[in-house]
Amino acid sequence: MEANTRWVLLTALAPVAWGANYWVTHAHLPADHPLWGAALRALPAGLLLLALARRRPHGAWWWRSALLGLLNTAVFFVLLYLASQLLPTSAAATVMAASPLTMLLTAWALAGPRPRRAHLAGAVVGLAGVALALAGPGEGIGWAGLAASAAAMLVSSVGYVLAARWREGADPLAATAWQLTAGGLVLLPLAAAVEGPPPPVDAPTLLAFGYTTVIATALAFACWFAGLRHLPAGTVGLLGLLNPLTGVLLGTALDGDAFGPRQGAGLALVVAGILLGRPRAEPAVRPAAEPVAEPVAEPVAESAAGRARPAADRDLDLKST
Repeated sequence: MEANTRWVLLTALAPVAWGANYWVTHAHLPADHPLWGAALRALPAGLLLLALARRRPHGAWWWRSALLGLLNTAVFFVLLYLASQLLPTSAAATVMAASPLTMLLTAWALAGPRPRRAHLAGAVVGLAGVALALAGPGEGIGWAGLAASAAAMLVSSVGYVLAARWREGADPLAATAWQLTAGGLVLLPLAAAVEGPPPPVDAPTLLAFGYTTVIATALAFACWFAGLRHLPAGTVGLLGLLNPLTGVLLGTALDGDAFGPRQGAGLALVVAGILLGRPRAEPAVRPAAEPVAEPVAEPVAESAAGRARPAADRDLDLKST
């Protein structure tokens, strides 16, 4: 029991770190450098995880790492950075809480079997909760931020579907390390060309970048994968709900974001939709693969796309360095 509690607490660090990252980005990182912000988050974290995983891509995984790194890291991190800057922290956390529901619908549209009625109902309930929380006059809630959030969820959902198809035989930590590294390598020259030199940083900004890179990315992903190895996937999915809750609490407490009965009811509907839409465990007819949510997209629950994976593309083995 004590060992299980320790794994729960360790795993919970990941969604709490991701939820807090909305506020750190909004409050302490430069608003006019999204490319540099994403690059400085992705590349150092990828190298840190690569030092832990000590594996290199092999075969088709070279181009797959590049493609997934472009979607799940480069494009997603830039859009998430923009959403965190353009929206109040609590609003960004509430919108991004609908990510698992978006993944469920994307997986159905691109690769998966028809979802059950409960899953579709969960998607409707969750998206209605987002609409309720953001309805009416809201200071700082603009279309640009909402568009960035919606685009981030769509891009990451497509990346999840591809990652779910290709993950058999791959070490999840190594795969994530290479996605982060590949995405960071794409972002680095792009940031230099578009935004010029890296933004000047003072001590608080340097600490914020350190938190985003080391805590909210490298450490959070390592804790998440450790939890998936030692805890039931359903438990890890429930812990993922700490992501939006942390963002909403920090935005309300530290930034004074509006949070009344309407926002509370909307967030409650989002949580209810996620719980309703979570895929049920399939009967154990064969040895189950390690449950991986491919959390480059900072999930708030287990990826629905992971259930839509066809039994093909089995050449994802990664060679040790």
